Amino acid sequence: MLLHPFLLNFLFVLLLWLPIPLGSNRPWAWLIFELSAFSLLLACLVLKRHNECLGLARFKTPIVIWFAFLFICLLQIIPLPASLIELLSPNRLGDHLTSAMPAYYLSTDLGQSQISFIKSLGYFSLFLSCLMLIDDEKHIRRLLLVLLFSGLIQAIYGVVEVLSGSGFSLVFDLAISESATGSFVYKNHFANFLLLCLSAGVGLMVTDIEISKSQKPQDWRISLITTLLSSKTLIRICLAIMVIALVMSRSRMGNTAFFTALIAVSLFALLLDRKKSKGLAILLISMLLIDLFIVSKWFGLEKVQQRLAETSFSQETRDEVVIDSLVIIEDYPLLGSGGGSFYSVFPGYKNSIINPFYDHAHNDYLEIVIEYGILGFTLLGLLVLFSFIKAMTALKKNASPLSKGTSFACLMAYLGMLIHMSVDFPLQAPANAVYFIIFIVLPLVAKNAIVNRSANN
Repeated sequence: MLLHPFLLNFLFVLLLWLPIPLGSNRPWAWLIFELSAFSLLLACLVLKRHNECLGLARFKTPIVIWFAFLFICLLQIIPLPASLIELLSPNRLGDHLTSAMPAYYLSTDLGQSQISFIKSLGYFSLFLSCLMLIDDEKHIRRLLLVLLFSGLIQAIYGVVEVLSGSGFSLVFDLAISESATGSFVYKNHFANFLLLCLSAGVGLMVTDIEISKSQKPQDWRISLITTLLSSKTLIRICLAIMVIALVMSRSRMGNTAFFTALIAVSLFALLLDRKKSKGLAILLISMLLIDLFIVSKWFGLEKVQQRLAETSFSQETRDEVVIDSLVIIEDYPLLGSGGGSFYSVFPGYKNSIINPFYDHAHNDYLEIVIEYGILGFTLLGLLVLFSFIKAMTALKKNASPLSKGTSFACLMAYLGMLIHMSVDFPLQAPANAVYFIIFIVLPLVAKNAIVNRSANN
């Protein structure tokens, strides 16, 4: 059916577009995303209308978790009886009694929570669309290539922007510093985006390594020529360019998260590999030696090291933000203060020594608990954990090369994101959030893609 490849290409174009308008972190940009995601889901429903349960029955666990989280988001923005507010959030009822609001809401910032709810619906729509569209190994590989290509575009743009010395961005005419930001405004969002795209690229490299293991040995000259002309060389070049851009972002935790995730997942994969593949070991060593110690030396690695060394807890106020924010959790423990409400609720809790204005908690774990409560945080954690277990299981099994590579990429993305989230707010950029959702989807669809390949064969 012609509709399926069209929708698949529409998804890929959307993924390429998302980081371009400032990481889609502007109202007009996330509106484009939401309309695109809703339209894509509607078209997918038409495509799968004859399938039993729309072909989603095997994904019921993550879908139910999503629905439960969306229900919490909805509860925050609909008027509720005072008795129910008192039961779910007693402190919120006290807020209402001291205000002139005619209705009772769980959210402390109704407008921002409504925006967050629609955005969450957009994420869920894209999640469902991916589950319905990505049903073949070829689709998974193309999806990983799209993520890699998107990261390459951002890396080249970010590096050229800094090296040109123009002082202003080429597209949006924003002031730029010595740190690469690509088409993002915040360098840490840019670094986190590259981390996700690098994970996809490394996953493709692992796939090609697994494929080469199953091939017969060749003469070394033929093998050398084949390697130079293969996709592995092109992917390796893309990875090197993205590592350069990552280092030039001067993001301390972005760099730390990427290399920590790469080393940890590589060592884990090597421990699981019964055949002890030299290819994976060579890839890890080359990423560390060539990229980290040689290439990056020319593009400012020492400045990242200097920033890490000069980090002063006496000058940093982020830890103070965390301490002051804990009180908010005590006041709104179960269902939170409302999606998107941190920037409006935090000023009432912050210590007087914190001078800068904080619109985010610089800790996504903390911000999610504050805005969606312990219950919302638990549901999102279960969603990631479910995909994490699927990826771990696939990596342990003697699965197809693409399944192993995809699992490797997902584990890297999870670990890197979880590290970065502890000191920053990477998920607040819609482009990063969508790409992370893609990595949540991949382990879910990978097993079905293998089944479809076997059936086709």
